[in-house]
Amino acid sequence: MTDQPLREPTLLILTALADAPRHGYGLMQEVEKISQGRVRPRAGTLYGALDRLLKEELVRIEKEEVVDSRMRRTYALTEKGTQRLATEAARLRCTADEAARRLGMTFPQPGGATS
Repeated sequence: MTDQPLREPTLLILTALADAPRHGYGLMQEVEKISQGRVRPRAGTLYGALDRLLKEELVRIEKEEVVDSRMRRTYALTEKGTQRLATEAARLRCTADEAARRLGMTFPQPGGATS
């Protein structure tokens, strides 16, 4: 596993798959939702990224089916993908916490405590 930070599109795709398998169009919608509209992946970009993530064994094909005479693949995170996403989430959290500390900001924590 690499220590290099994930690029934002990869991070968003893995995040979109963290709670449920999704097909390509569903992934595009979920990435846009997660990024609050900042990232709107095009089909070619998304499928290129998915091909790379398949080769890296971070995602797998959950299901293939024909819908309206077209093949639809549903993608899911692998265990390796789940671990990679968790590592990146922890790295980002540490960085965000330090930035907030240096700025004198506090954020509500679960249970009502602040950091």
